[in-house]
Amino acid sequence: MLLDYFEGKKVLDRYGIRSIESKYVESSEDALKFAGEGKLVLKLISEKQLHKSKAGLVKLDLSGHEAIAKAYRELEAKGRALQPYRIIAQKMALGGVEIIIGGNEDPQFGKMVLLGLGGIYVEVFRDFALRLCPITRQDALDMIDQLKSRKVVTYGGEATGMIQDLLVKTSKLLYENGDIKELDLNPVVVRPDGYDVVDIRILK
Repeated sequence: MLLDYFEGKKVLDRYGIRSIESKYVESSEDALKFAGEGKLVLKLISEKQLHKSKAGLVKLDLSGHEAIAKAYRELEAKGRALQPYRIIAQKMALGGVEIIIGGNEDPQFGKMVLLGLGGIYVEVFRDFALRLCPITRQDALDMIDQLKSRKVVTYGGEATGMIQDLLVKTSKLLYENGDIKELDLNPVVVRPDGYDVVDIRILK
């Protein structure tokens, strides 16, 4: 069973993992109100299409009534073939490097936690590290050091401690919730002074 986005958000909240401000919207006016003075992302959520970016179900960097209304109409049109669906609005994340933090249940070894270069690049470059849960901060550091992209991902080391914290928290979440079979936080947008979990997928 795939958890509803906001059920997944509640799971992250319990472990102190911050995700970006989000809201289900029922109209472009609803989305515009949520955006306020800032920029917005609109996403179509459907169990029939899990690869949202590849399918054109993510509209980025939106502001103003015209752009938001156009993006909303386009998602509605795509949604007709993906019933049931919902449209979620998110505040636009500040710039940063995209990483993936995830996990699954190996039939032989148990829960595993993953770190890698995120977004579309996780499949292109296959630059990732895996460890058996639960992990220590040293295990998390070893995972970071294993990445070919570690200098990019950590901003030359500035974000290392923050990524360690995220990995340890995610490992604890996976280890303590035996019914969670898969977890994908992709992307997590990392900056030297913070991060935003932008997409959440939890499968029970």
